[in-house]
Amino acid sequence: MVVPLPTERYQDKDDDGAFTTAPGHHSTTLHEETIWPQAGEPPPADYGRNDIRFDGAAAGHRGCRCLCSTTAPSTQAAEALAHHPLLSSSSHSQPSFRCCDFCSDIPSLRTSTPAGRRRTTTSGSSSLAAPLDSHRPSFRSTHNRATSTNSWYYVMMGLPTILTFFLLAVRLLSPALAAPSPRAASSYWLSSIQRQGEVAYGGAAGYKVFRNVMDYGAKGDGATDDTDAINKAIADGSRCGQGCSSQTTTPALVYFPPGTYLVSKPIVQLYYTQFVGDAVSPPTLKAAASFQGMAVIDSDPYDNTGTNYWVNQNNFFRQIRNFVIDLTAMPATAGAGIHWQVAQATSLQNIVFNMRTDGGDANAQQGIFMDNGSGGFMTDLTFNGGKFGAFFGNQQFTTRNLTFNNCKTAIFMNWNWAWTLQDVKINNAQVGIDMSNGGPTSQTVGSVLVVDSTFTGTRIGIKTAYDPISPQTNGTLILDNVDLTGATQGIVSNATGQQILTGGQKVNSFVQGRSYGGASGTSGKAVQSPQTAVEKPRTLLDSNTGKVFTRSKPQYETLPASSFLSVKANGAKGDGVTDDTDAIQAIFDKATADQVVYFDHGAYLITKTVKVPKNIKITGEIWPLIMAGGTTTFKDQANPAPVFQVGQPGDQGAVEMSDLIFGTAGPQPGAVLMEWNVAESSQGAAGLWDVHFRIGGYAGTQMELEQCAKNPNVTNPVNPNCFGAFLLLHVTSEATAYLENTWYWVADHSLEPSANNGQIDIFNGRGVLIESTKGPVWGYGTSSEHSVLYNYQLRNASAVYLALIQTETPYFQGNPIATSPFKVNAKYGDPDFAASCSGSDKSCERAWGLRAVNSKDVFIYGAGLYSFFDNYDQTCLQTESCQTNMVSLEDSTVHLFGLSTKASTNMLTINGQSAALDKDNRNNFCATLAFFQSS
Repeated sequence: MVVPLPTERYQDKDDDGAFTTAPGHHSTTLHEETIWPQAGEPPPADYGRNDIRFDGAAAGHRGCRCLCSTTAPSTQAAEALAHHPLLSSSSHSQPSFRCCDFCSDIPSLRTSTPAGRRRTTTSGSSSLAAPLDSHRPSFRSTHNRATSTNSWYYVMMGLPTILTFFLLAVRLLSPALAAPSPRAASSYWLSSIQRQGEVAYGGAAGYKVFRNVMDYGAKGDGATDDTDAINKAIADGSRCGQGCSSQTTTPALVYFPPGTYLVSKPIVQLYYTQFVGDAVSPPTLKAAASFQGMAVIDSDPYDNTGTNYWVNQNNFFRQIRNFVIDLTAMPATAGAGIHWQVAQATSLQNIVFNMRTDGGDANAQQGIFMDNGSGGFMTDLTFNGGKFGAFFGNQQFTTRNLTFNNCKTAIFMNWNWAWTLQDVKINNAQVGIDMSNGGPTSQTVGSVLVVDSTFTGTRIGIKTAYDPISPQTNGTLILDNVDLTGATQGIVSNATGQQILTGGQKVNSFVQGRSYGGASGTSGKAVQSPQTAVEKPRTLLDSNTGKVFTRSKPQYETLPASSFLSVKANGAKGDGVTDDTDAIQAIFDKATADQVVYFDHGAYLITKTVKVPKNIKITGEIWPLIMAGGTTTFKDQANPAPVFQVGQPGDQGAVEMSDLIFGTAGPQPGAVLMEWNVAESSQGAAGLWDVHFRIGGYAGTQMELEQCAKNPNVTNPVNPNCFGAFLLLHVTSEATAYLENTWYWVADHSLEPSANNGQIDIFNGRGVLIESTKGPVWGYGTSSEHSVLYNYQLRNASAVYLALIQTETPYFQGNPIATSPFKVNAKYGDPDFAASCSGSDKSCERAWGLRAVNSKDVFIYGAGLYSFFDNYDQTCLQTESCQTNMVSLEDSTVHLFGLSTKASTNMLTINGQSAALDKDNRNNFCATLAFFQSS
């Protein structure tokens, strides 16, 4: 997860009600005006209707959030707003922004306010930002509130929010309905498997984990309005909705049988929910002619004050897969398929978005609307028609296998810090990728990497605003094996219209941004030109296509329900108390290669190593918990032991795991949660999909706010009751691995609602260790956060491809230092901070974001490695110096594309010597290198 900068860019109230100015913000004078609604007034019952407005002072919320930038001229805001299709083309009235005067020279956006209400506005400059209701770590320092000015924030987070508020007021109407379609029977195993899943920790009696929408009255006949029935199925059981920050004890797997489900307002996906359509015959969600609301599916609704149900950077644990979303009955001037405002452990898979192709410039439809968040992964999506196939804005994201047909603009990249687009196919678009938002002086896009992609019948492949003369690195762009044969113009400057790269050609490599190279740490230089392509080992490539190999999560569509071996039906309890070790071992031992071991939802306590055979398929019911526990096996960090030992050294086979969570029940400092020994018997046969490693901060861990609250004011506050695991994932020397959408998260805050996202200190030794000497190892959309020694380490590794990786340094570091909770263990090749850090450098002994030692043929395509704190203090952000080092390359050959770091003085070091500095490579938020090669 990523710390929400908006918190420090708002006018807000202290606990005593006094207004304060957050760090990084100009001082302002506050005065009172009228406002609706007052605090305490309930939101309207008809969420998604045309009367939604942003009015700032939300019911029960602190202070008033304003919408004008301290640094950017309001004319820029107006110009940027005009780019959004639902603003520029809609004939509907625009919403009121009544918390603060939006921008004085945009009179059309200013409206009067009913008398008798009060609002707070600023005289002078104010801040453009997203809704505040954030309980993630604030950018308000624990120790002081110094101020500074940062103009990048306006373009980074504020603009997407304004666009969102406009969208909330767009009325979505259409004159026609499609003909009804009959309900179809399903052969998909998910529809008929015995349901035994229960919540182990804190679950209500009779709570339904699995729910079929037809059991709640949905018809799926294409004629009946199924909206209320579907939302009823989702909400059943007092689940985590508006007013609930997060919760792990009310999961829901919502199944949609084949059929066409007519909806007239948004389907609201509550927290910790999976929407799973039938994989054999995917259902259609069809927006009615009278549809009103932001999107057919809304993952994070806005209430009538413009405040989200969940803080976007904390909006974890969601899936949507196997659907057709149809907007064609709506007018071309409005409509979106999915509002996807999410963070880690989320995914979209196997979805088709059908939109209208008529309407000319008035067409405003879009498949995905993403205003912000901290993701994330999506794959196997097709976008047909529309103004925008996808409107993207997020801190970092990995997308794979996206196809766009007949979209006016396939991808509008509104803003990001880092984004990797792999295997994108764009057909018959006017613009393939537009990443020019903000223009040369105020670019909102940090970096975009386009890999193994094709443009066909497209007028402009990519629009950019990058200026190589600028000292900033905003707009960094990488092309790697991109076919622009079908693009009339390859890359075009939006400011000048100049063609930077001609179309009609295949591009092996193109780099736009600051490039470095060599072991000597040669100073970077701005480039904007084709480059010599790097050669990848054959083992990483698909033998049929020559692209980097990919494989989607298996859903076992062809298997009958009888092929699934329920662990509960075979002796495991999953109650979080009973020792299930022997039962699970017995199930693994009896499972055949043509069966799938099915973990019904629950919590399975493991007290000694479970040996996973080399040929097995394992999947779970909405992330069942595999919990390392007990009092002996996993307690000694000097003698670590694996919890799941996948194969034995030298084994070759096919292991598939999906939809599981691994954690600990109490401190288990000697636990290696997964030791991965198996090598693939065929390409990509051994892998993890949507498998997450989650340490502390939730029910059953015994390490929540009550036990492990942060304690920055006590020196070296290492609480032995708040140790996590020794190591999360260990890919051993003879293994291969395919990793997709895996999150290795050590909790920085509690996920249960009673804690209200309260911050906690959990001490976990190591994140991901890859020691595969031959490879291949692929990682798509992986994230590793808050381990104390390192988040990613590659040791003696070869043939490793990672796209995109994301890390965060523990917020408490500096107090204690990295080696205080966990000692260096030479057997595992731990970093020797004593050798690399001088005694006078207090910010040196911090977790490495990425460390590569004695490794070769390592390819990193996108990395966002962040440091936000010094013992919960954020003064260090003013000088971008929260830690000294972030990436260490030691006797290794590594190709880094699109490396973004935050607040690390040295972005990377080679054999202990600084090779690139933050101060030389500033971007919209991070510091960014387009390309770095060590040899």
